[in-house]
Amino acid sequence: MFRRERWTTPDNDFVDVDWLMPMPASVAAPPLLVVFHGLEGSSSSHYAEAFADVARTHGWACAVPHFRGCSGELNLAPRAYHSGDFAEIDWLLRRFADQHAGPVVAVGISLGGNALMRWAAELGAEARQVVAGVASVCSPLDLAASGRAIGRGFNRQVYTRMFLKTMVPKALQKLAQHPGLFDRQQLLAARDLYEFDNVFTAPVHGFKDAEDYWARASAKPHLHQVAVPALALNALNDPFVPASSLPLAADVSSYVTLWQPEQGGHVGFPSSSSLWENFPGHVRAMPEAVTAFLAAQL
Repeated sequence: MFRRERWTTPDNDFVDVDWLMPMPASVAAPPLLVVFHGLEGSSSSHYAEAFADVARTHGWACAVPHFRGCSGELNLAPRAYHSGDFAEIDWLLRRFADQHAGPVVAVGISLGGNALMRWAAELGAEARQVVAGVASVCSPLDLAASGRAIGRGFNRQVYTRMFLKTMVPKALQKLAQHPGLFDRQQLLAARDLYEFDNVFTAPVHGFKDAEDYWARASAKPHLHQVAVPALALNALNDPFVPASSLPLAADVSSYVTLWQPEQGGHVGFPSSSSLWENFPGHVRAMPEAVTAFLAAQL
């Protein structure tokens, strides 16, 4: 389904970008849908494949850039990726816009959506020179609230362990690349995402600690600065994103549309949701609805 390109980053590292194949031939300059994946995701994540399939149906181009270290090969620099990396999002989206003749729209899933919204807020009106619209899906726009949620009860026992199973080995590989980057024993003792972020993510990416990282990287406090059409889709029953932490209309600019259905979980969204009641039950229901929002901005 995808063809891979390797892009050299400004700091002489690399990111891998997977392009939907074949490219659409129906129009000379089709819209390009850029999909930013979630924590430990990739172009093989179910949502990335679903968005690519919807893009193909619409005759759009589609690309999935991998955050550093998520393409199956460890990146080179003494860093990885994080939820608020709007500088990386900026570099990627500007390159897509420069090399693609048609309009560009972007969607971010979970972590990728927070980073995308953080970027849109940081750029303000300038974002409209790069993209026609953006969307976040199931994103932890308040990282502290989501961090606490995933560190409790069932989430801690199942999902935290699942994430750490891949994140810790990659961090140890990074330490082998760059000795002294962080404390190995503290990393091995980490039992939840807070402790992992406190030992690795925060200090490696220039934050004081996990609390500082979660506060400064969260998109929610900045959504009033967004000046490009944006959709923030969050289910009220998402186990990772407490409903009480979601933005209200008073928290966002007039450019931001809030969709907050009662059901959907974390990137689930059964077709019974009133947002896409006309879609039968299949994995494309949510990507169809989000893509329709983005298409309306073109």
